Amino acid sequence: MNYAVILAGGTGSRVGGDVPKQLLVLGGSTVLEHSVGAFASHPMIHEVLIVCHPSTFSEVEAIIARRQAAGEWHSVCRIVEGGSTRAESSLAGIRAVQELSKADDSPCILFHDAARPLVTADIITRVCRTLLIHRVVNVGIPVTDTVVEYDGMRQTAVLDRSRLLRVQTPQGFHLHTIAEAYRLALADPAFAATDDCGIVMRYLPHMPVHVVEGDEVNAKLTYASDIPMFEYMLNRRH
Repeated sequence: MNYAVILAGGTGSRVGGDVPKQLLVLGGSTVLEHSVGAFASHPMIHEVLIVCHPSTFSEVEAIIARRQAAGEWHSVCRIVEGGSTRAESSLAGIRAVQELSKADDSPCILFHDAARPLVTADIITRVCRTLLIHRVVNVGIPVTDTVVEYDGMRQTAVLDRSRLLRVQTPQGFHLHTIAEAYRLALADPAFAATDDCGIVMRYLPHMPVHVVEGDEVNAKLTYASDIPMFEYMLNRRH
């Protein structure tokens, strides 16, 4: 079974205002609704969990109740309290899926940032299909700009952009693989949070991370100035 974990624990401080970015309205629905809806309606996703901050529990519960009353989101099964970091929220999702999948011999978990509301069904399909063969799947798109290293004052190197990708979500894993990577990470006093594929690369270096193609539309909403761009992309999709 494939479990989608929507990471919506951020406070949205970079967006500005009192409303977390996942609860901002985009095209008549919240950013969270767009993200969750993409997975809840996908035939290869069996259960959806939402990891959120305790301060937004009531709003998220109301959204789920409204959607389910309308005959939607039947696969949304649980709200999970997130941690203070991305890694802590991912770990909370892992533990929740472990509880739900005790009778499942080969559960897979997909982590998706709620702030990527325009994720496409094609991307989700590519991740799920690749998980049938591989244990770790990332999503990326090519870097088109020249990328340089610098020491804070001057340029020190030009990187080969043909070997670089911009990473997106969802990132997919066999549950036992990502759980083992986190077990090793938590035992490391020097553990520093990174993305979930990065944790696998560091603590299970023998485990290959396979990459599938993303999409420019699957961008991350970060700043208030991003909202008009997302409205434009949403309108183009319809």
